Amino acid sequence: MSRIAARFQALKAKGRAGLVTFVTAGDPDLVTSQAILDGLPAAGADLIELGMPFSDPMADGPAIQAASLRALRSGAGMQTTLEMVARFRRGDDSTPVVLMGYFNPIYVFGVERFCRDAAAAGVDGLIVVDLPPEEAAELTGPAGAVGLDVIVLTAPTTGEARLAQVLAEASGFVYYVSIAGVTGTASAGAEAIAAAVTRLRRHTSLPVAVGFGLRTAPQVAAVAKLADAAVVGSAIVERLAAGLDASGAAGPGLVDGVLALVRDLAAGIETGSCP
Repeated sequence: MSRIAARFQALKAKGRAGLVTFVTAGDPDLVTSQAILDGLPAAGADLIELGMPFSDPMADGPAIQAASLRALRSGAGMQTTLEMVARFRRGDDSTPVVLMGYFNPIYVFGVERFCRDAAAAGVDGLIVVDLPPEEAAELTGPAGAVGLDVIVLTAPTTGEARLAQVLAEASGFVYYVSIAGVTGTASAGAEAIAAAVTRLRRHTSLPVAVGFGLRTAPQVAAVAKLADAAVVGSAIVERLAAGLDASGAAGPGLVDGVLALVRDLAAGIETGSCP
């Protein structure tokens, strides 16, 4: 059983939803980023999305765009991202890690080489924002061959026919983008999320994670009542940015501040999951 499947099975057995946290690999520097990554499970992250730094993250809002640029300036790239996961695995062999980003860096690295190296490093799945299902076989084939799940995105604008096509190659879990827009902006209402999750569950038995726009413990608590997981990214990245000093370097307390926010979000998940 994959780490992703095992984690969702364990969460279901506990009767609660999961917290999925996003950070960008190498933001604001490789050492600080590694410390955050290593500390996320103990702070309450059930699954981790690790952003692959890219110069043109068009689906992301200003916070994650800035994080990607900071990471690139720090020397982060695909190789350092995989090395971060390998170091993380030395201390944690159970928390799922999903690489999230865009196809261009994967293509430049070499798709088959990327999938092979990612699996060897301990990556469990991939979310590639800009890869449509018509072109997905270029990635899903090599990924499946080495046991990597390919997590697909669905949105409020995904029609019935398109939804079936999108879900055809899905594995791991389904990521429901709860708003039409970029990351870190507005959040959807509980009624709309409930309807969307119900619709998705008619089409797939995979767990459903809801993201885009979730920022606070009460928001993740509300999602925990409706879906299998809540995804928080921009709020965590913004907390990281607030811990930078005037020169843009990691200030004292940055790592602790980020992990404190994750603990607060995890408490919200527990609250929302209570009967």
